[in-house]
Amino acid sequence: MAGTPFNAVRECFHTFHKGGCMEPNHGVTGRSQEPRIRFAEELRSLRDQRGDSLRDLGRALGWDWSLFGKMEKGATLGSEDVVKALDQYYGTSGVLLTLWDLAVADTPQFKARYRRYMKLEAQATSIQQYSPCVVPGLLQTREYARGVLKLGGLEPGRRLEQQVEARLGRHKQLTRDEAPQFRAILDESVLRRGLTDLAAWHEQLAHLVEVATWWNVRMQVIPLAAGLHEMLTTDATFLRLPDGMAVAWVETGRSGELVEDAERVGQLLQSYDRLRDRALSPHESVEFVQRVLEETLCPPPVS
Repeated sequence: MAGTPFNAVRECFHTFHKGGCMEPNHGVTGRSQEPRIRFAEELRSLRDQRGDSLRDLGRALGWDWSLFGKMEKGATLGSEDVVKALDQYYGTSGVLLTLWDLAVADTPQFKARYRRYMKLEAQATSIQQYSPCVVPGLLQTREYARGVLKLGGLEPGRRLEQQVEARLGRHKQLTRDEAPQFRAILDESVLRRGLTDLAAWHEQLAHLVEVATWWNVRMQVIPLAAGLHEMLTTDATFLRLPDGMAVAWVETGRSGELVEDAERVGQLLQSYDRLRDRALSPHESVEFVQRVLEETLCPPPVS
């Protein structure tokens, strides 16, 4: 991820289909809330700060200088390799790559895919998810959701609160009449990377324990001791629809994709099933979360 926290990038995809924007904190000065314009602004600003011409930049990185001109005008986003090279050249520690991800996520093609996914999610009879980095949106508390959305660049204010309410509104899917069956497999790292506000983090952990007792929810934890596995860097959600069809929404940190091809979905589900076999049982998982909660409430003394 070129120095970019996976969980921040992942949640940015969920934020941007509603208009959010990440606020970088390293070497970046633009303030546009339009991701494509923001990306172009940062490229121009960084080059101006360095005092390079477009031709200087082209010679230094080995690409046609006109490409960088088009990127700075917002006419093209360039490729991932080009953006990685720019990140290294400017020393921005992956920030440009994050902004590029967000600009890609804001394209009409991405938004159309995500809107279709949201429509299908509302119809699903069952939802299965593997989350490698953050608590799934359907299980987030208010303060946790607010913290994640802040990582997406939303500053405290009305817009942030609107996004928090929108996210919490999705929780009704799990409590409505004929609610879907929901299974979430959480990587242990999700439980170890808490909020800096300990009270809010305790609330989130306690919420996970409570929700896991609901009749239609199953939560499992894949411990770090399970080692490497084939879904380690893939956040995936599987929807089973009323007609029996299954689709998947897959994120790998570079992009999000709605997978509807039956063969590909089947392969992904097989990987998910193998992961479920390696995870703690639902009962063991609840006990695991309870232990983490107790540890945060009463940390062991420092020797």
